[in-house]
Amino acid sequence: MKRWILLLALGPGLLGAGPGAPDPVAEVDAQHERALRLSRALFDYSELGYRERRSAALLRDELAAAGFALETGVAGLPTAFVASVGRGRPVIALLAEFDALPGLSQAALPVRSPRADVDAAHACGHNLFGAGSTVAAIAAARWLAASGAPGTLRLYGTPAEEGGSGKVYLARAGRFDDVDAVLHWHPSDRNDASPVSNLANKSAKFRFHGVASHAAVAPERGRSALDGVEAMDHMVNLLREHVPEATRIHYVITRGGEAPNVVPAEAEVFYYVRHPEPAVLEQIWQRVEAAAEGAALGTGTRVDHEVIHGNHSLLPNDTLARVMDESLHRVGGPVWDDEAREFAERLRESLPPDSPPLTAAFGLEPFAPRLWKASTDVGDVSWVAPTVGLKVATWVPGTAAHSWQAAAASGSPVGEAGMLVAARALALTAAALFQDPAALAEARAEFERRRGPDFHYRPLLGDRDPPLDYRR
Repeated sequence: MKRWILLLALGPGLLGAGPGAPDPVAEVDAQHERALRLSRALFDYSELGYRERRSAALLRDELAAAGFALETGVAGLPTAFVASVGRGRPVIALLAEFDALPGLSQAALPVRSPRADVDAAHACGHNLFGAGSTVAAIAAARWLAASGAPGTLRLYGTPAEEGGSGKVYLARAGRFDDVDAVLHWHPSDRNDASPVSNLANKSAKFRFHGVASHAAVAPERGRSALDGVEAMDHMVNLLREHVPEATRIHYVITRGGEAPNVVPAEAEVFYYVRHPEPAVLEQIWQRVEAAAEGAALGTGTRVDHEVIHGNHSLLPNDTLARVMDESLHRVGGPVWDDEAREFAERLRESLPPDSPPLTAAFGLEPFAPRLWKASTDVGDVSWVAPTVGLKVATWVPGTAAHSWQAAAASGSPVGEAGMLVAARALALTAAALFQDPAALAEARAEFERRRGPDFHYRPLLGDRDPPLDYRR
């Protein structure tokens, strides 16, 4: 198949680097084959959270071969790692994700085509995230070595973003405490480096325990755990009218019994609750817990719950966002070849008719504060170290995250074009920050001001151990 290479000329004296320093963008472009190889391998693996053994090993091997020192099994997470080069300050970190989503199996084709070999897919584009950040880190490391600038560059391999809160355990263990700036990106259907906040998020599995009995012969002897689940769900649905408007509550019944003629002795429901303010989220969460207790009381069952994950909302940093935005403008939006355009045109047939035009994938969004209505464990990182993010169009405009269309594009030339744009912008931003202590100092001051003088980081998931089996 025909592939593409976008060569980007940014002129001499990029970022004020020394005369012998390489161009970070050229260093990314020199690795375009590596980027494609890594992203396609991660796409094929499609491993779920905390089970990303091949995915993590693949990225670790690439970084070790590029001269990074590696620490594995970080914070008690078997697939988490930290790769480092350089020495001293400043410390600039990049994040890499690599977990897939369950139940969204999809081939890299523009029509619905589930794969026979795996019941999961990169419907949030984390194959691109992991590969793009790895290539950016290697490019920035080469720039750092050749420039003579002081500092340490790290890439954090962060598992289980999708509901497992991998980064929260890293933050809780203090692994970001000495970092001056954290850079990350995410696949999207647009290109935007604006400062962003989002929704804090907490989840738990509520498990009801009843008494089994024959549903026809002796129903009076049974106490239905499923009744407990359904009563809880009804009360929480009534609660929706009486919570702040920005709240999001969603759930799935993950166990409801085995047979209709057996009163279920065990049942389980899995809840997510979201709100922009972590403190408000905690108040709403207490009411959800109360609904569970009331449901158990009313149905003659008992209930316990296991908190699975908890994420703070993103803490914006305008100072770092402006540096990232400048880098994105230097790079520009994705450029598609004929193969990518043909893929996009075909996939667009499955999207709503009022979806944005394909050209929306090429432009840059204006710089402005935004609220993103999703959640991410990057939020916790942003409360312990100054953090900045970037969105790049790796999906056909109008594509929803966590859809088969997002998964398909994440394995296609459309996704790969956006991934290399992200890698270029990350490498440029890292190089800029290594040379600008004033910007780092301003970012730190803004970070402390936004957190407030009495802030103390407290994970929403408490002191629980990582839920390494949450996808089983």
